[in-house]
Amino acid sequence: MTLTWTEQAAALLNIHLTEAQAAQFDLFAADLAVWNERVNLTAITDLAAIQVRHFLDSLSIVQAGVLPDGARVMDVGTGAGFPGLPLQIAFPHLEVTLLEATGKKIAFLDHIISSLGLVNARTVQARAEEAGHLPEHREQYDLVTARAVARLPGLAEYMLPLARIGGRCIAMKGATAMTEAADARQALAVLGGRLVGVEAVTLPEVDEPHYLVVIEKIAPTPAVYPRKPGIPTRKPLRG
Repeated sequence: MTLTWTEQAAALLNIHLTEAQAAQFDLFAADLAVWNERVNLTAITDLAAIQVRHFLDSLSIVQAGVLPDGARVMDVGTGAGFPGLPLQIAFPHLEVTLLEATGKKIAFLDHIISSLGLVNARTVQARAEEAGHLPEHREQYDLVTARAVARLPGLAEYMLPLARIGGRCIAMKGATAMTEAADARQALAVLGGRLVGVEAVTLPEVDEPHYLVVIEKIAPTPAVYPRKPGIPTRKPLRG
């Protein structure tokens, strides 16, 4: 017997969604499909694929054990809201900030937040290089997440300035996770980070490897970082 995606969340991740939360995810998926017809939000349009490759994948962050009650979460380059919105739906006690530079995507995110009544979610329209220098965001977050944004040597420069000392950053990666983690060693050292580990994620009926690259913020990020927009990815910090 095939499990529903919510049953898979319980079996694989020990996340037990209420009927109300499951209904919120259903509405999220429906609105994602409607908006995707006029705004480029996702290449994944099949409902079952959305449930596994977006919802379950986003929720897999719980494997890293970094979601205490009231944690402040910043999702960098959130796009259509992944992983930030699924985490907010499943764990409404979190305070989730969705960072996105594209206005049309911000409009979608604001619509979802309003439609689902997510009182602890908010959006910020800005590039990570800009947000990382704003006092209300710099070194303010317990957890900083990112999925499909940039390679880790550059991505670390987007994420670590936003994390508080003692906080964590989680980059959701595919087959290149180990190589990217190795390439990012110098960037992490410069930016005040330490690689905690690379954790494999198993998703049902998904053959491609998925990993969580977990980084701890152990020292303040020097004030010069992040550098100007575009530079972290064009000229990543290397040894």
